[in-house]
Amino acid sequence: MEFQRKIYKKLLNWKSVSQGRKSVLIEGARRVGKSTVAEKFAQNEYDSYILIDFSKAPKAILAAFDHLDNLDIFYQMLSLQTGVRLYPRKSLIVFDEIQKFPRARESTKYLVQDGRYDILSTGSLISIKENVEDIVIPSEEMKLKMYPMDFEEFIWALHDDVLWDYASECFREEIALERYSHEKLMRIFLEYMLVGGMPQSVDAYLSSNRDFCTADEEKRAIIDLYRDDIKKAAKKYSSKVSAIFEHIPAALSTHEKKIVLSKFDSNGEFSKYDEPLFWLADSMICNLCYKCNDPSVGFALNLNESSVKSYMGDTGLLVSLAFSENELADNSLYRAIMDGRLSMNKGMLYENVIAQMITAAGRQLYFYSHYNEVKKRNDIEIDFLLSNGSKLDFKVFPVEVKSSKNYTTSSLNVFSEQFKGRIGNSIIIHPKNFSIGGDVKKYPPYMLPILLADSVLQ
Repeated sequence: MEFQRKIYKKLLNWKSVSQGRKSVLIEGARRVGKSTVAEKFAQNEYDSYILIDFSKAPKAILAAFDHLDNLDIFYQMLSLQTGVRLYPRKSLIVFDEIQKFPRARESTKYLVQDGRYDILSTGSLISIKENVEDIVIPSEEMKLKMYPMDFEEFIWALHDDVLWDYASECFREEIALERYSHEKLMRIFLEYMLVGGMPQSVDAYLSSNRDFCTADEEKRAIIDLYRDDIKKAAKKYSSKVSAIFEHIPAALSTHEKKIVLSKFDSNGEFSKYDEPLFWLADSMICNLCYKCNDPSVGFALNLNESSVKSYMGDTGLLVSLAFSENELADNSLYRAIMDGRLSMNKGMLYENVIAQMITAAGRQLYFYSHYNEVKKRNDIEIDFLLSNGSKLDFKVFPVEVKSSKNYTTSSLNVFSEQFKGRIGNSIIIHPKNFSIGGDVKKYPPYMLPILLADSVLQ
């Protein structure tokens, strides 16, 4: 099943603007659909294309890279080995799984300078970074990050575009959706939260008449693939990476949701675990969320690297990582979540999917907390911080995520008062319909992607 992906439009823009002056590299976690979208783009937008998958390329193809000093011979060898005729400025060469053959990435520098054909590469980001020690990184390379399907892409896969347009219109007019539409979109949101955005999982789910267990089989296969990658790729610290990865559900099920090293390593120190954490972030398997010590003067300038939350890059994968096959096999857990029960785990999943949405919008994750020495506990906890990115008129948008319909807003109230000179709007993401209460705007979770694309946050 083919899915509409937003990155396709970005590739069209690259082709139009670049005119062969830059190659493009699609980087992302395994199984997010990089190869699929690359080949679809090649088929639709060029007269011909050559796709070389370096995970299984024959020696004759690899041997062509010994002739980069004579590109006529290089292109001839590719053409003869693949049986594809190349047309200047009308053909595309796709280097798939480029991390398997670093020389191909280095070659893009010379191929772009030659300018005969467009060059598109795909690869797993972490493997790319670990395999560049002996090569020259091409400056003529534009990078595009690809994530699991976001919520809007999931809506497209369900062919509910009209409903999505209606939700977008309600967002712009700041009015609540009519009850039936709100309930339907909330149900779709819960489906997205449980199935996730990995194309294989979404395909399995839709092809099996929305069977969660069939999607779970695909997700477990992807998790096993990630575990394999960790063992093979993170050679220097694979045990630490593995420990953090397996600990993610336990960390997210706690109140603070932060990575606490002593929970899985009695001698754990952040100085020993910073590289493993970065590995998981670079692999795009996980999305790291750092504490900002002072949100009033910018997030990145005041981030605390020793206080970090690690969210799964795909919430559907988190579901399968957090629960055993037996727990999911009879659909009782899925039913409990869809019916609004299983509150603790639902809260964990809610927060993870919001983190996934923010990341997919191209934003770094930050949170804020304040420890009260008198009370011996945190008296302010803000799940996420957004900003308008302005240097002249910097505004903070604190975001609180509520998985139930009944909640308090004490942290948000204190935070808003403390930083009132910087607050744009306070935001609550909750299961209820849209509403405004004073300076607080309350959105259902399905509206978050629309909010993140809105000009007020730019």
